[in-house]
Amino acid sequence: MKVILPDGNELALADGATGAEAAAAIGPGLAKAALAVTLDGQIQDLAAPLRDGAAFGVVTGKSDEALDLIRHDAAHVLASAVIDLYPGTKVSIGPSIENGFYYDFDFPEGITISEDDLPAIEDRMREHIKAAESFERSDIPVAEALERFKALGEDYKVELIEDLIINESVETVSLYRNGEFTDLCRGPHTPATDRIKAIALQSVAGAYWRGDSTRKMLTRIYGTAFLSQKELDAHLELLEEARARDHRRLGTQLNLFRFSEVSPGSAFWLPRGTQLFNSLVELSREMGAPRGYQEVKTPQLYDAELWRTSGHWDKYRENMFLTESEDRPMGLKPMNCPGHAHLYGSQQWSYRDLPVRYSEPGLLHRNEPSGTLHGLLRVRHFCQDDAHIFCTEDQIQSEVASCLEFAFATYRLFGLEPSLELSTRPDQRIGDDATWDRAESALREALDQEGHPYTVNEGDGAFYGPKIDLHITDSLGRSWQLGTVQLDYSMPERFDLAYTGADNAEHRPVMIHRALMGSYERFIGILIEHYAGVFPFWFAPIQIAVLPVADRHLDYAKEVAACLAESGLRADIDERTESVGRKIRDAEISKAPVMLIVGDREAEGRSVSVRERADGDLGDEKLDALVARLSAKAANRDA
Repeated sequence: MKVILPDGNELALADGATGAEAAAAIGPGLAKAALAVTLDGQIQDLAAPLRDGAAFGVVTGKSDEALDLIRHDAAHVLASAVIDLYPGTKVSIGPSIENGFYYDFDFPEGITISEDDLPAIEDRMREHIKAAESFERSDIPVAEALERFKALGEDYKVELIEDLIINESVETVSLYRNGEFTDLCRGPHTPATDRIKAIALQSVAGAYWRGDSTRKMLTRIYGTAFLSQKELDAHLELLEEARARDHRRLGTQLNLFRFSEVSPGSAFWLPRGTQLFNSLVELSREMGAPRGYQEVKTPQLYDAELWRTSGHWDKYRENMFLTESEDRPMGLKPMNCPGHAHLYGSQQWSYRDLPVRYSEPGLLHRNEPSGTLHGLLRVRHFCQDDAHIFCTEDQIQSEVASCLEFAFATYRLFGLEPSLELSTRPDQRIGDDATWDRAESALREALDQEGHPYTVNEGDGAFYGPKIDLHITDSLGRSWQLGTVQLDYSMPERFDLAYTGADNAEHRPVMIHRALMGSYERFIGILIEHYAGVFPFWFAPIQIAVLPVADRHLDYAKEVAACLAESGLRADIDERTESVGRKIRDAEISKAPVMLIVGDREAEGRSVSVRERADGDLGDEKLDALVARLSAKAANRDA
């Protein structure tokens, strides 16, 4: 038999040769480094036989697939260790995930696992790793597998096998054994446990079996694994930095917002957080007005008929908050677009009026599952920098280009560089294929015409149209999807929208959905973590901390703060009877960009002693000069 190597050459092997034998035939170094192989693009065990004529590759520690493989190995090793330490524990599933792995367990009655137990489990995992236990695959009839796992009392495995019989009509299933532990698993795995070079268990959480809140709550143990201790240490250091920047912790520390169970998934904004929020809304308005956006305000609550017209009643109802008034079913809006379409349709339009650009910092409600809520990043109540553009087909290119220019200009203020992704038609969608072809082609042409590089994300478009998503990378290297520009032929059709053309006949406009920051809540959460709470001067909720040395300097401190406020600057006076050193430390903790210390000398000379977070002590500066300098810095949106 022969297989085709990545360089196109053929490798001749004995019939029935395995991936391990093929790697050894290429060279002893490769055989030692091999973790698995790919066959026609599919990854499989080294011990599995090859197919004649297949494209062949070897997976090593340098391959993209390597981490996923050893993390899957580590999940099995975790299960081995838990069963060793807690006999009678039932196992369910243990996949690799982004940045790690987990396994869900049903512990015997009376046993509760906490993070305090993780070091002991880790130690037992290392014993299994050091033992270099082989991952041995066996394929057995489903009846035999059912009998085996029923005898072991492994109810979760039994249910998984029964589902495979019903849904996939399988006749055999694969098992993997390492040491004394055998698991139901599709594979693949590396040859042995010692390919895992570094592990760390990280947390314990509850997880409903199969994600169903009506089923039993299992114990989920999360961990991660790497091919070297150096890589693990770097990852853990990054996680520690991410924890230090967690917007939920900093939001409380900096007095920006709170959350409460009286309204889950909804932020209670404190004055400083409200300042951040309002700054973003004002920025949207300031940048939108010269670009032709007109702000509108639409209701929160609509009759179900509007949602039926838009398609949300069928496609999105489970994520909506519903109510009833005088026997009329109603729904709080989860997005602004149907209201804007209805508003457009309530008026007469000429082609001379188009494009019409409606913007609205609209309050929205989405009934997100409680388990998915995460600070400001996933909420139920939020506000979007939302806009909808109604235009002619020949205006699509320029309008999409203008939306992207607006996005780039916005992100640039925060030092963020976006990358673009074109998302195409999903499986669940409205509209015919011909309409989707036109919409996707229009967005591709808009991107190509402007020379923007982009990737394609097949099948991830909105249910009503394709979209361009804008992603940014933060200071920790994490990617976030922020803005979106979506092209929609369906909603104008569903709302029977029209304009009068130059031929005096009625025509259908095209609708562009556009949000650049996404939701203000989520954008603030991302910015908190990106900046670690140390915001640029122009954006900081408190720009200047005025620190009187003693009580007798309080009057002059108030005069300084008043001068700053008159120029539109945000200052806070520390009136406590603390030492100036303590006041400076607390101002640094509050992450105030500028501190002004005022004592006898400063009061007499109408000056201030300036200390900036970035540059340290800058010495004395006349008050008038300082106000002019900082006002210009804020107006120019300098850091």
